[in-house]
Amino acid sequence: MNIYEALYTTRMMRRLRPDPIPLETQCRILDAAIRAPTGGNTQRWHFLAVDDPAMKQALSKLYQQCRKLEYADMAAGKLAKSMHNQEEHAATLGKIKASGDYFTEHFAEIPLLLFVFSIDDHGGANIYPAIWSALLAARAEGVGGTITTVLRYEAEAVAELLGVPVGENWKMNTMLAFGYPLGRWGVAANRHPIHEVSSRNQWGRSIGATIPEPMWSYAPDAGPVV
Repeated sequence: MNIYEALYTTRMMRRLRPDPIPLETQCRILDAAIRAPTGGNTQRWHFLAVDDPAMKQALSKLYQQCRKLEYADMAAGKLAKSMHNQEEHAATLGKIKASGDYFTEHFAEIPLLLFVFSIDDHGGANIYPAIWSALLAARAEGVGGTITTVLRYEAEAVAELLGVPVGENWKMNTMLAFGYPLGRWGVAANRHPIHEVSSRNQWGRSIGATIPEPMWSYAPDAGPVV
């Protein structure tokens, strides 16, 4: 797969098929992840794969509780202000909520959950390259994935359930959900162009180019867009 195809078409897939992901495919995804840069080559990361039905069911209940707490915080204005509560983004928010609802309702059916842990990773500089590498590798395998931090509300319960040695200072960074997607890949169309969100030498100065359209194009596969 062309590197730009992976970069331009990897998107968060929350509607996933329950079909299992072969172990060899899982290993290729993880092997790509551990090749990512890591400060001082410390490799203070751990990837915990979960595919046991009973474990996924228990995590599903925790996820449902956490999602309610997150939406309550949004409504109360406790989370960082972004596009939430802005009428002009109502349609986009509706789509996000719908896909999030589907993800929550079918959580226990997701074939592979990958919990990512690290130690002393200030700002995520060491772990997030590995996370993104895992998602790109999954894309190359035809596997969809999404990142979620919703379970942070019950981090202690998750750690206990998964047997994490918290006394060794392991911290849960995120959870990745992997599965073969129901939707299809495509270039994100609703992005502000680079000349609107970039500057050169000083904030607000022109980047030096105007790029109104994506600089790489893609003919999507046939299939439903969800």
